[in-house]
Amino acid sequence: MSSTEVVTPADDQPTVGTARPGLAIFALAVGGFTIGTTEFMTMGVLPEIADGVDVSVPMAGHIISAYALGVVVGVPVLAFFGAALPRRAMLIGLMAAYGAFNLISAFAPDFRVLTAARFLDGLPHGAFFGVASLVAASLVAPARRGRAVASVMLGLSVANVVGVPLATWLGQQAGWRTTYLLAAVLALVTAAGVLAAVPSVPGDSETSGRKEAREFFGSVQVWLTMAAGAIGFGGMFAVYSYIAKTVTVVGGLERSTVPFFVLALGLGMVIGTWVAGELAAWSVFRSLLLSAGFGILVLLAYFVAAAGGWALLPVAFLVTATGSVLVINLQLRLMDVAGGAVTLGAAMNHAALNVANALGAWLGGLVIAAGWGYRAPAVLGAGLSALGLVILLVAAGLAARSARQPGRR
Repeated sequence: MSSTEVVTPADDQPTVGTARPGLAIFALAVGGFTIGTTEFMTMGVLPEIADGVDVSVPMAGHIISAYALGVVVGVPVLAFFGAALPRRAMLIGLMAAYGAFNLISAFAPDFRVLTAARFLDGLPHGAFFGVASLVAASLVAPARRGRAVASVMLGLSVANVVGVPLATWLGQQAGWRTTYLLAAVLALVTAAGVLAAVPSVPGDSETSGRKEAREFFGSVQVWLTMAAGAIGFGGMFAVYSYIAKTVTVVGGLERSTVPFFVLALGLGMVIGTWVAGELAAWSVFRSLLLSAGFGILVLLAYFVAAAGGWALLPVAFLVTATGSVLVINLQLRLMDVAGGAVTLGAAMNHAALNVANALGAWLGGLVIAAGWGYRAPAVLGAGLSALGLVILLVAAGLAARSARQPGRR
């Protein structure tokens, strides 16, 4: 069987045949690494960016929100027009655009141009992860679907262990613009890897963007799942966005220690992503409830530990570990409740999570600018996590009611 042959699956067989599924999933995970490095490195060099474009740190935080809003806008637009497109070609095109917008960011002459470039760079983000998740799931047997999706997302997590600390260090030593040049190079590597290793996967010729949108957005469970992500996951970004200043201003540590805390956040993502894949095999929805509830406690602990210097390190690890369990299982939940709207179901999770990114960074900046200090976003984040948990509980109640009334979704 050739690596690009499409086969009709049995119940325990993948949808797309390939002699190298592991290599193909690895190439997709490299894309996750590229996007993860690009998205989160901004937090680590935010003070340098603020100095470079002559704005305050809370104002510079708006470029984080701009990127996140780009993701939110890009997902439905690209999914709408790309549902029937060949998926490998779409992945390559998305990553080429990603690299181009990072180049614009690297050479942005002022804050306004940088903000616009970060918005544009966010456009391909969610669509890439959504299509990559669909492709990865199609390469393995259904029983391994959760682990395949988690493997793609693991690239994002590894980025926070390797790529983001390296980019943070590079930005401190050689200037923040070099971080976006690095991101552009990584995007080129990703596009080449997808072309070489990922089999040709056709789009869904029987669907259309309008049909997918109607089915997807007509589901109450879809809206509740996205709301849980958009609000509940905002707590993590409320603290992550301002990690550099929390470590130096609140914790009293040197600027050179910031990469170690970024590394702890990244390790939390790696471990959390692996745990998420295992918990998904147990119960996707129960994993969501567990991670949301534990996240409230962890963010409150972050508030307490922030003034303790190095004591914040293990708590930072737990923040992202808990958040990663939430992310993976939200992804699987949306794919489950999306019905036939598989492209939107796989991609819109990233739109919801980047609403959380924008919301967390924006609200965190507001409480800091109001004079409540760099610990205040942790309390705000705990409140957002609590709201996310409430939404999940509402979804559980409605799902139980629908199970007693067949035909409702």
